Amino acid sequence: MRPPPRLRDDRGSIAVEVAIIAPALLFLMLLVVYAGKVSEAEGNVERAVSDAARAASLRQHPGDATDDAQASSVENLAAAGVPCLSLATTVDTADFGPGGTVTVTVRCEASMADVTLLGVPGRHTFTATATEVIDTYRSGS
Repeated sequence: MRPPPRLRDDRGSIAVEVAIIAPALLFLMLLVVYAGKVSEAEGNVERAVSDAARAASLRQHPGDATDDAQASSVENLAAAGVPCLSLATTVDTADFGPGGTVTVTVRCEASMADVTLLGVPGRHTFTATATEVIDTYRSGS
């Protein structure tokens, strides 16, 4: 009668499994970080443009409305910590007056340098537009 065959030695198999799975887990974690950064920046730009349009709608003169909208968008994005490499705020005051509207567009180009290991571009552009109605019964011209 023959002795039973020896079982294989499994020493080192965990190290091999970790070496195979670790890069995939790292990639997945970076992907989650990237998605979170993009989502947060989009939300912050949306909030900034909404506040900027509201600030513009409260002014009496189109020039002041433009200045307030630009200042508001800069302040909101800075407070939110959005790292805009370039920030452009455009204000459409073509229908500016009681009962009219003011439309603000914010374009922020943000750096994604901390997640470039994913192969994503180093910069991402976020654009948002908001329109506010100007109070019909306000005074002034």
